Amino acid sequence: MSGILYELKDHVARVTIDRPQVLNAIDPATERELERIWARIEPDRDVWVVVVTGAGDRAFSVGFDVKAQEVEPGLAYWARERPGGFGGLALRRTLNVPVIAAVNGYALGGGMEIVLGCDIVVAVEEARFGLTEPRIGWLPLDGGVFQLVRQLPHRLAMGMLLTGEQISAAEAYRYGLINEVVPRGGLAEAVQRWVDRVLLCAPLSLRAIKEMVQRTAAMPVEDAIRMRFPALIEALGSEDAIEGVKAFQEKRTPRWRGS
Repeated sequence: MSGILYELKDHVARVTIDRPQVLNAIDPATERELERIWARIEPDRDVWVVVVTGAGDRAFSVGFDVKAQEVEPGLAYWARERPGGFGGLALRRTLNVPVIAAVNGYALGGGMEIVLGCDIVVAVEEARFGLTEPRIGWLPLDGGVFQLVRQLPHRLAMGMLLTGEQISAAEAYRYGLINEVVPRGGLAEAVQRWVDRVLLCAPLSLRAIKEMVQRTAAMPVEDAIRMRFPALIEALGSEDAIEGVKAFQEKRTPRWRGS
C-alpha cells in the first residue's frame, strides 16, 4: 500500500505523505514512491504548481522511519546515490515548477529537509522545525546540513545543527525560513491563496525563473545573467508572452496556455 496520495486538478498537483499513524515518517518504500511522483511531475506540462503536505493534524513529516525494517547502516546509507536528497525533493534541481509546503505540524529530520527543498512554505502556529538526526547518532545528509546554512543566518543554523533543537513556526517566520504562519483552521485557505497567486503568473515564466535560480546559485551575477537556459528561451518565445502583454493592454486577465 502506497504511503503517498497524489492528485492533479486544474494544474495543481497535490502530494500528501499519508502515514499519520507514524507522524508521516517515511520508510524506504514511501520514499521510492515520492521519487516516482517527482519524476512523473517533471515532464508533465499540465502541472503548474505543486502542494506537498502530510496527512492528519500532528505532523508534516518527522523524516525517516527509524522503525522501518530496511534501515541501512550509516556508511551504506551515505554511500547510496540520492541525487534528489531526502524524499527525492530536498536537493532536487530538475523540478522547475513552484513547490509549496503546507506544514501542518512537526517537520523534523528528513521532513525538515523536504521543507528546505520547497519554494514557498506556509505553516500552522503549532508547527515545529528541526534537524534532529544528531540526537540519535545520525547526520542530516540529504540536504539538511547544506541547505540550512544557506537559508538561515550562520549561527542560528549552526545552533540548530549542533544541538538538534527545534524552532517554532513563529521563529522560523522571523528568520525568513517560511513565508506565513496561520491558525490551524486557516491552513488550507492560506495555501490556496498562494496557489492562486502563483496561477496568476505565466507557467513558462515561472519554470524559467526557477531553473535560473536553481542553476545559477553558485555563480557570480555577471556570469549568471549570460546563461541561456532552455526554459528561458522557451518562455521568451512563447504564446503566453504575447498573451500577457495583450491582456495587459486590454485590461483583462491573461488566459495562460503554458505554451
